[in-house]
Amino acid sequence: MSEIKLINELEGLKNSFTQTIDKLTKDLKRNKKIMDRSDKQQRREYDELQKKFKEVEALQKEIEDTQKEVVFTMGSIGESRSKETGSHVKRVAEYSYLLAKHYGLNEDECEMLKQASPMHDIGKIAIPDAILNKPGRFDPEEREIMETHAQLGYDMLKYSHRPLLKAASIVAYEHHEKYNGKGYPNGIKGEDIHIYGRITALADVFDALGSARVYKEAWDDERIFAMFKEERGEHFDPLLIDIFFKYLDSFLAIRDSMKDI
Repeated sequence: MSEIKLINELEGLKNSFTQTIDKLTKDLKRNKKIMDRSDKQQRREYDELQKKFKEVEALQKEIEDTQKEVVFTMGSIGESRSKETGSHVKRVAEYSYLLAKHYGLNEDECEMLKQASPMHDIGKIAIPDAILNKPGRFDPEEREIMETHAQLGYDMLKYSHRPLLKAASIVAYEHHEKYNGKGYPNGIKGEDIHIYGRITALADVFDALGSARVYKEAWDDERIFAMFKEERGEHFDPLLIDIFFKYLDSFLAIRDSMKDI
């Protein structure tokens, strides 16, 4: 009798265990379905989020490209008023990038300066044509007016919070400062001049001297090189002059590939 009772108890335990297993199995399956639905929803949300990120990135790139185009166009306008070609600002941009790269600036800064340097003479749009395109030398009053273009360019750009335009404001403001402190508008010297200003100064003068202007003929290379050597540590940062001569072939290749039409 006790054996039958034991068997019945074991059968009861077996049935109870089976029911428990069945219930757990159903719960697990139900939970898996819930998790699968949740995973699918999360995947959809993730994919949608990635899509929005890509749209934002594309919009940001479009804004940056437009900003660069506007900056370059404005720089070209400033140069065209003084009867210079768009190739001038393009060459200055390439020279500036090359100097920045060999000076040791990181790629982002090199690219930033390349995009900002075309704005170096944007202040010229506020200079009267009679002065801007005078074929002879300026008298003291005309020289004073002409030199205001650095301050004017800075004033046009200084309130922008966009990195590119902030860089352009520095270039416009400081590209006529001299390493020896005898430049304008503030007479600062040495490394107190922002590296963007020091680089653009050399790039601009190199291209300007080698180009014909309303007030002068183009200089030949030997004359330019002699002047650069004389102005090492005077007008120009000596390290940048050394870089210029070390990589002279690269600068000449840029000039030859971007000649005025």
